[in-house]
Amino acid sequence: MLFQTPSITEREAEVVGEIETIRRQLNLPRLREWPGLPWRAIHDRILQASKNPAVGNAFFENAGAEDDEPRAENSDAWSAAPGYHAALSFVLQLADAPDFAIDEGTIRALHYMMAGHDPRNAAGRWRRGSISVREDSSGKAMYRAPHAKFISALMAELIASLNSRDEVPVFVRAAMAHLNLAAIHPFRDGNGRMARALQTFVLARDGISAPPFASIDEYLSVNTGEYYRILDEVDEGAWQPERDARPWVRFCLTAHWLQARTLLKRTEEYDRLWEELEREVKHCGLAERTTFALAEAAIGGSLTAALHQSTAGVSAREAGDDLERLVEAGLLVATSDKGGRCYLAADAVKAIRARTLDPQIPERDPFAA
Repeated sequence: MLFQTPSITEREAEVVGEIETIRRQLNLPRLREWPGLPWRAIHDRILQASKNPAVGNAFFENAGAEDDEPRAENSDAWSAAPGYHAALSFVLQLADAPDFAIDEGTIRALHYMMAGHDPRNAAGRWRRGSISVREDSSGKAMYRAPHAKFISALMAELIASLNSRDEVPVFVRAAMAHLNLAAIHPFRDGNGRMARALQTFVLARDGISAPPFASIDEYLSVNTGEYYRILDEVDEGAWQPERDARPWVRFCLTAHWLQARTLLKRTEEYDRLWEELEREVKHCGLAERTTFALAEAAIGGSLTAALHQSTAGVSAREAGDDLERLVEAGLLVATSDKGGRCYLAADAVKAIRARTLDPQIPERDPFAA
């Protein structure tokens, strides 16, 4: 027996609807490769890609590795991150294949990609003994997983549920997949990453691949304590699938809802920024393409001629000339680092950026009474 999906309340259905409304409004591109950074660091590039696809392509080709998972598992995040990136890219490639169904081999392969960097992880194999998740700081047992003898049957039940179709909203189905894999804890290590990857898999199979909607990683990175508190509320520290999973479902819906609203707000901010920068470029008599450079400097910090060359689709000489003209106009400041000459936003551009930002008003809890 797995944790069962709770009946969806009217408010839960409304929250799902609000998430979907924002997702359709933003209409982010479908991804085939998982970006290597948290979505806060990539969404600006996605937005710029809507103005010029070369921006997005250049960024994704050079994306670095993201920090990994909350530390109930004592893994080396830097070693594991490339595998996590590869596994999620594998997920995006497979998700919409018409003849594809998730099976045990898929789950084992995903785990091998994530955990195979360390031979001690027994990557791709079910664990063979009992296991407890322990708190890093104190060593205190936080969760006792079911005995290894139950893993094969429980995973078969989970896989069957993943391939079935029902009327449950996909964000809820994905949350339940995460919960059940994390609770079964089928592997010796890497179960947290696997649970999050499986959640993304379920969402990607419904055509949802943009990170703010296909993953709750970003929310977990700043709400790790709440993540463990909710899991403890649901399972009370042991395998008890008869307990109510609603607190976990609401936690995941809250994560997606907040990420969606944050991205929508930042998209609107970016649109205002772009419009103001376009006016400034026109006022200074500069080439329209220099708006890309100013936007990059305003939101991304350091800018190089190579990056401007790629995003604006110009020659190396034209890129260098563009940036020097922006310096002369008082819109960029030239400096240098280990990589050579680079450019930063001048005070005039920083002021434009500040004017286009919304006040930092804390978001409410979508399920607050």
